[in-house]
Amino acid sequence: MVSYILKRILQSVLVLLIVGLVAFAMFRFVGDPIDTMLGQERTMQDIERLRESLGLNKPFFVQYWDFLVRAVQGDLGISYRQGRPVAEIIAERLPATLELAAVSGLFAMVFGIVFGIFTAIRRDGFAANTIMTLSLIGVSLPTFLIGVLLIYVFAVELSWLPSFGRGDVVQVGGWSTGFLTQSGLVALILPSITLGLYQMTLIMRLVRSEMLEVMRADYIRFARARGLKDRAIHFRHALKNTLVPVITVTGLQLGSIIAFAIITETVFQWPGVGLLFINAIQFVDIPVMAAYLMLISVMFVAINLVVDLLYVAIDPRLRT
Repeated sequence: MVSYILKRILQSVLVLLIVGLVAFAMFRFVGDPIDTMLGQERTMQDIERLRESLGLNKPFFVQYWDFLVRAVQGDLGISYRQGRPVAEIIAERLPATLELAAVSGLFAMVFGIVFGIFTAIRRDGFAANTIMTLSLIGVSLPTFLIGVLLIYVFAVELSWLPSFGRGDVVQVGGWSTGFLTQSGLVALILPSITLGLYQMTLIMRLVRSEMLEVMRADYIRFARARGLKDRAIHFRHALKNTLVPVITVTGLQLGSIIAFAIITETVFQWPGVGLLFINAIQFVDIPVMAAYLMLISVMFVAINLVVDLLYVAIDPRLRT
């Protein structure tokens, strides 16, 4: 087990290095940050002096290596736009994104598993068919359009929920949270549904298909022949075996919730790292973009690593 964990960690580090290299290379095509930092009255001396002070005159691989060395030490550089440490800026924005992702992930998992089980058990019922039909909305409509529709219905027409912002937050240590205020909780509803709806639909359909497959297994027929009640068959035998592949997919989807929060945060003007990244692109703020992509990569890799370990813990045959 230890060798398997070490192997997976080494693979994860390699993935992070490759992702970071690809992302760093793409920044060269976003634009020249010097153009946005200096005004129209700039001279060639000003350009060369600023380019040298930012290290942009160094070869590409030297810049990437310097970034990695500083990142390992916790130094993510200085924002070109704000003139502040990037680590400090991300630390301010990260709680908003993590709280939004946590609520969205919980929404997707709870409703996805419950609806998946229900539509599998009552697969010929009217309610199950209605849920399956409505679930196509979550799969087929783009996230930004779902967000705009929810804003129009619940914020504009009904005036029940806020259309943007995070509401009031309180500081708990170094963490700003909206969980402890009423406006913060209310502000979470629409962005969480928007971000989690697509993932909920995928989890629901996966649980349903796996449940239907398990229900046709021989041991389920044997359980029925023994006279076990449906509740025991569904939740004690079928559901347990259904969740094995669901864990893997759910873990990957939770990672994508954080990554795809960019769109939701933009629609709802949610002050998280996703909106920070969009603003950084507009101003060619390379340190912020690089730090964001590395942060998302680390989260993705960490979640996948945990999922792999859980998968092996459930089924030890997968170690080989």
